[in-house]
Amino acid sequence: MSTAPASSRRTTTLTESEVRGTLLRYRIMASVVGVLLVVLILVGVPLANFDGSAMWGFIPGTPELVTPGSGVQQVGEDITEYLGVAHGWLYMIFLVTAFLLARKARWEPGFTVVTLLCGTVPLLSFWAERRATRATRALTVPDPVA
Repeated sequence: MSTAPASSRRTTTLTESEVRGTLLRYRIMASVVGVLLVVLILVGVPLANFDGSAMWGFIPGTPELVTPGSGVQQVGEDITEYLGVAHGWLYMIFLVTAFLLARKARWEPGFTVVTLLCGTVPLLSFWAERRATRATRALTVPDPVA
């Protein structure tokens, strides 16, 4: 099974130079957003919230990994507060760059939606970036030699 989106409706072929910049911007944003999400979810949230108390109103108790009010918990609070905001704004830029690449590379709608949604799951975003890069490169031809 191919990872490339169906291109049966394609009437013209894209060259590598036509998608190079758009693909590079997408890959940078996917990597930045992916790293920030991993740090936010796997470092910031546990440090800020794993003090044995209830979390987010629906988790009755958390593991007691940090002491409430400690420096470690404050680091977690800072990570979730500042990195969380930065991640939110950068994720919006990621969505735009992914959408622009999807339009330029003429991805199928399902492939586009899966790629956009994978950016919300820690670690899965890296797989989605590789999948999208592979699919886009499979749909391009080398630049003509002048």
